[in-house]
Amino acid sequence: MIISGGVNVYPQETENVLVMHPKVADVAVIGVPHEELGETVKAVVQPRDWADAGPDLAAELTAFARERLSHIKCPTSIDFERELPRHDTGKLYKRLLKDRYWPK
Repeated sequence: MIISGGVNVYPQETENVLVMHPKVADVAVIGVPHEELGETVKAVVQPRDWADAGPDLAAELTAFARERLSHIKCPTSIDFERELPRHDTGKLYKRLLKDRYWPK
């Protein structure tokens, strides 16, 4: 769970929306540090075509999410990865992603 400004945000709900976008192959939603809110929503997206990765797709995905979710549940930032870290069983290793954004 992500706690952003005192509001509970369940990453799965945001992931379920973003993965419906035709340019998204896989997605992970995590909480990242935010000075005022405590945490904010970040999406890490594996695009179907790596050539689509960039600010235009990030804006498109943000707009897509805002049409379907409340503002607080939408990503405030989107990063792109060629492949998300998954175990052979298909389980997503979110901890590997979160560790990149949280100070140690």
